[in-house]
Amino acid sequence: MSVEHGEPMVEFQETSGTLNIEYKKRLVFTHSDTSPAVHLGTGPRSISGYLGNYTIEDHPDMEPLKDYEILDDSHIRFSGGGKTLDVSFKETDGRLVMAFSASASVDRFTLRLAASEDERIYGCGAQASHFNLRGHAFRMWISEAGVGRNPTLLETVYKGMDPRTLGAHDTSYFTVPMFVSSKRYWCHVDTSAYGILSFEGPDAHALYFWEVPKRIVIGVGEDYPALMNDLVAYTGVPPRLPDFVHDGVVLGLQGGTDNVLRNLQSALDADVKVAGIWVQDWVGHNTTSFGQRLYWNWRPDEQLYPDLTQTIIDLKSEGIAFLAYICPFLLKDESLYVEAAQKGYLARNAQGGPYIEDFGEFDCGLVDLTHPEAYHWFKSVIQRHLIDVGVAGWMADFGEYLPPDCVLHNGFDATLMHNRWPLLWARCNYDAVRERGKLGEIVYFMRAGSHGSQRYASAMWAGDQSVNWEKEDGIPSVTPITLSSAMTGVMYMHSDIGGYTSLHGNVRTKELFERWCEFAPFSAMMRTHEGNRPQENFQCYDDADTLKLLARMSAIRVDMKPYVVAAADQAYKQGLPLQRPVFMHYPEETAFHECDASYLFGRDVFVHPVVRPDAQTQTLTLPDDAWVHLFSGRRYRGGTHVIDVPLGSPPVFYRETSPFSSLFETVMKRYSE
Repeated sequence: MSVEHGEPMVEFQETSGTLNIEYKKRLVFTHSDTSPAVHLGTGPRSISGYLGNYTIEDHPDMEPLKDYEILDDSHIRFSGGGKTLDVSFKETDGRLVMAFSASASVDRFTLRLAASEDERIYGCGAQASHFNLRGHAFRMWISEAGVGRNPTLLETVYKGMDPRTLGAHDTSYFTVPMFVSSKRYWCHVDTSAYGILSFEGPDAHALYFWEVPKRIVIGVGEDYPALMNDLVAYTGVPPRLPDFVHDGVVLGLQGGTDNVLRNLQSALDADVKVAGIWVQDWVGHNTTSFGQRLYWNWRPDEQLYPDLTQTIIDLKSEGIAFLAYICPFLLKDESLYVEAAQKGYLARNAQGGPYIEDFGEFDCGLVDLTHPEAYHWFKSVIQRHLIDVGVAGWMADFGEYLPPDCVLHNGFDATLMHNRWPLLWARCNYDAVRERGKLGEIVYFMRAGSHGSQRYASAMWAGDQSVNWEKEDGIPSVTPITLSSAMTGVMYMHSDIGGYTSLHGNVRTKELFERWCEFAPFSAMMRTHEGNRPQENFQCYDDADTLKLLARMSAIRVDMKPYVVAAADQAYKQGLPLQRPVFMHYPEETAFHECDASYLFGRDVFVHPVVRPDAQTQTLTLPDDAWVHLFSGRRYRGGTHVIDVPLGSPPVFYRETSPFSSLFETVMKRYSE
């Protein structure tokens, strides 16, 4: 039996008590009474939070639905243990849509999709520990990433580390129940409930959630570019990147107007190409034992930044953009908090008062973005205090902190809203910019993400990497985060040059900063960060050699601008991420199927970041093509090579037959050894 539109699209095939469902000749799932595809259940559960980290207790009692009945050519009813689940199969916009309706009151759901042992799985948001997700299970719950994702490495053995702040292989700021299969299909589960996607089984992927999803959508493509084009048509694309982000580096500076301008001038005197300055402490400081935090009352600190509006105007006249910082929390008892509390705009506790979130030595209230008036009010805060004074961009932080026990205006359970919160936060920023007519002129970048962030967040950043060389937490984690995000539909990704998190004597070195600086031009945006403990960590403006390297790498970004703009536009128009897996254009080369150390920047630039200390050489594999090393002019064919990697000459190659080969050759001659 099949649903036909010309050729059969959805087919129900019954053989000896086994039901196979196929879509466009791809097996979706197999069901039998000995291996049921569907399970429903109930059971006790709880989620508790601490500083954006969460403890999840789950004790489900699952019932297999062994029996099935084909109701018509597009509906199947599964049943068992007094429970039934109706599933409809329809093709919409060239995709399979499975919609679900359960007859009983259940709060657990599992569907087993067909899998094969040689299959590879990518996506699920920003995953740091694995690029190919096959063989692993991933929780769908947005949180702080934590430190110590690999429990055998340094971070987890620090004395004094609170175990509640430790990460795991799947803790992430950005999780989406969406994945891409090497069988050339993508799948999205339309739910914001907590869940687990397990890709561990040899013949089935288990999709488990704390509710029956509204639907599951599956799209197919003949190759990876076509597949990603369809996926991004479904998720939506963000606005174009502003032109200024291609004009050099955005320097993270702070400490007041005098200090910012002094360090800016040091960079300019060293010929650093400065596109902008990112001044996160425009609102002032809040110093805690963790380090230097910000004063979360979203108005300029008049002592640190007197006449900030004029400073922004003066910088703009010199071609330097001013970027800032904001999040949806308000510092308790400060002016914006008081105003929001009086108007009933804050998320509430069980007693009806403002929900107070402890951020570690300071308390905050959270703007309730489900409240239409509160949403409009905070959007106007962004417009009046940032956009209208000339701010060209900002970090839109802390979208992962919705407390699971707070009470929201829309009446929804906060455990169901938690994974939607980054979307609401992204939309609030998007609407603020759109209403001022500034889409494509302003960049706001986020670390937290959920389904919809792909459209409403103008750019993402990889979160709070540790200032070290650890694979899951430090500089090596940036590439797998970037690639898994790309396979989830994120077009523009970048990271804090130098990392952010410094704890228990773990401090940034000059070498770490400089190696990070080398691959930053080949991302959505070059942006430095002083880190959570600026005084203890290496800063670029204190070292003449580092400023010289920063001048070199920022100039390369400027010189490559025509190519970068074209690649960013390709992302916008065709759904091909600016940074993408190598296999997207070289699918038959198995060396890249699980590679999380290299990526393509656009179609024609191959990047293999140096992410280990004291490196003199780098062993890498190039795709089967003709390549030219951007910093020496040496020519290579595909295959494995050992490359010298002196500082300032990273393993970056351009495709010799690229339409931009003349541009690359000019850059190469200018910066070759």
